[in-house]
Amino acid sequence: MSAEAEPGMTDSSDEHVRRVRLPADRRTPAAARALVRSVLAEADLEELLNEALLLTTELSTNAVEHARTELDIEVAADETGLTVTVSDFAVGPVDELVVGVRNDSDEITEVAERGRGLLLVDHFASRWGTTYLPTGKGVWFRLDRHDAAPPDQRTAVTEAHSPLAGSDTNDTAHGAPSAAAMSELMQTSPDPYAEDPLPEFATDLVTRLAEMVGAAGGVVRLDRGDGHGTQVLARYGRQPRDDNELIRVPLAVHRPYAGELELDAAPSAYARPLAVLAAERLSLHLENDRLRRADVRRSAWLTFLAEASELLAQSLDVELTMALIPQLVVPRLGQWCAVHTTDEWGRLRLAAASHADESVLPQLHRVLQETGPDSIQARLREASRSASQVPLGAPMEGFAVPLIARGQRLGTLAVGRHQRHRHDPDEVSVLEDVARRAALAIENARIHAERRRVAQTLQQSLLPPVLPLVEGIGFAAEYVPTGDDAEVGGDFYDVVPLPGGRWLVVIGDVSGKGVEAAAVTGLVRDVIRVLVGDGKPLPEVLGRLNETLVERGGGRYCTLALAAVGPAGGEQLDVDLHLAGHDRPVLLRGGGGADFVGTGGTALGLLDSIATPTAAVPLGPGDALIFYTDGVTERRRGRELFGTERLRDAAAPLAGYSADVTAARLRATAIGFSVEAPRDDIAILVLRNDTI
Repeated sequence: MSAEAEPGMTDSSDEHVRRVRLPADRRTPAAARALVRSVLAEADLEELLNEALLLTTELSTNAVEHARTELDIEVAADETGLTVTVSDFAVGPVDELVVGVRNDSDEITEVAERGRGLLLVDHFASRWGTTYLPTGKGVWFRLDRHDAAPPDQRTAVTEAHSPLAGSDTNDTAHGAPSAAAMSELMQTSPDPYAEDPLPEFATDLVTRLAEMVGAAGGVVRLDRGDGHGTQVLARYGRQPRDDNELIRVPLAVHRPYAGELELDAAPSAYARPLAVLAAERLSLHLENDRLRRADVRRSAWLTFLAEASELLAQSLDVELTMALIPQLVVPRLGQWCAVHTTDEWGRLRLAAASHADESVLPQLHRVLQETGPDSIQARLREASRSASQVPLGAPMEGFAVPLIARGQRLGTLAVGRHQRHRHDPDEVSVLEDVARRAALAIENARIHAERRRVAQTLQQSLLPPVLPLVEGIGFAAEYVPTGDDAEVGGDFYDVVPLPGGRWLVVIGDVSGKGVEAAAVTGLVRDVIRVLVGDGKPLPEVLGRLNETLVERGGGRYCTLALAAVGPAGGEQLDVDLHLAGHDRPVLLRGGGGADFVGTGGTALGLLDSIATPTAAVPLGPGDALIFYTDGVTERRRGRELFGTERLRDAAAPLAGYSADVTAARLRATAIGFSVEAPRDDIAILVLRNDTI
């Protein structure tokens, strides 16, 4: 804190004067007390310390709270006493601060609400008054040393210190409050290390107050607005009487807090003002408690919203998302919750509902289905139509907010009020935020569902609906899309008829995923079918296809395995195998044993010329060729790959099984290798000699 101090001496031996200008902040009263303490020490007036510090605190605090300007503080001490003047620079009507100048009589000048702290000044000061200047106003007080007054004036001075004594029987019995008692009352504070210090602090405050004014009992009641109603925060003595003589002082706290201080004390000149002072001091700490609890609640709400957002974001299923929303809301934010969505005709349909009491859930469903001008359905339609919050009446009281995402009205979120209290503004804001996040989650789930449907439709169009049934030849295939079922993969397979009773088995893998990869996959599949249908030999088919992909550009390439199979006479099948950058198939012998066959070639779409050597593979009865894509061999378990060797070893025990069983067993083995969803498409195609 910065301040300009101006020490001075109007008389080098008789008077000590200090002047200081202080800012209007919470540290000013402490600085003012330090100034007064130093002057009293210099003037050897420590006997006035308690009263001086108490009154200085009251004047400086009053000026800081109400004037909100810089303060000039002047402290002057001489051999007979101390004078303190606190001046501010707030310009306003004279009646903004109503005070009275002490006189030697027992008359007491009333203090306005805003100047209630001046009650202490009036009580303890020998004299006090106000000064009005063009630049502001000041309040001063004088404390005289008792032993410095002439004998004939000491009684008057003593009476001036206790002008309220003898005003009624209660005052006479208990006497006027001392400076030490007033100081203790005003300096009572909660224990900063206690978990809940307010009950003990309030009890201590009420006890001190009651003892000062001779009250038979006192109680502090507080309603925190949390649904638990009014609670007794502190109690002293007997239960206050329920009559008009009770001193009742409302606590100056903000909503949702509300409360009052009750004091069972006979009316006196200072009982009610002191009760007001105690209530104000208690209110200050209650406000701190309210703000602290509000901060804790807001922090909890932020955590709740973050967790709710994470849960909603994880669900890309529309039905699951809508079922999750009421579970998030009930019972934390309401007794019940219902989610309605708008169908294609603009009608609201109940998607999910929940109630804190499951036995009431059937009744909730009946109420939500009722129609009519005063029904909840009508209120929900109003909320959806107006895109604003709408209250809901009995029997299911609460309110409804619209579900809007990206400008689209998706439906409504209805929430029932708590069992014991209505929603506070923080809860309403949280619910509105939940509605926004829920609407966005529903919209995202719908978009994902549409993308998944499109991807599945497109993927199915790239694969044959069924494989042909051929006497003596068994065909079987297994296909597992990537873990993201909204993406179209580049893996495909096909079985195409050839002239002369032969068949062409095709399996391939286009680089990448998504719509572009699907477009290239469809192109490769159609080109093969067209060229093969024209009777082109397989090497020419691969060459033409390579030229097409190179000319197309775009960086997409394709690996292929082509196998032309047909009867060779007797029970044997002849297979002409062509590999264009694809992994070699596994030859599974009917009598046992598995080996890789074929010679690798060049992938299509990378180079202008390619090499695709032909390998002749005879298949005896029970023999099978197993084709696969890299989604099988590159399946990961941590850093470990499934690999081609593991595939061959998994195929060896399957000798003698049908093509369908072999394909299904290999698919299960590959999927079971890792708990993770597949990162790439998995395609397995089995060609088997089923000749008996």
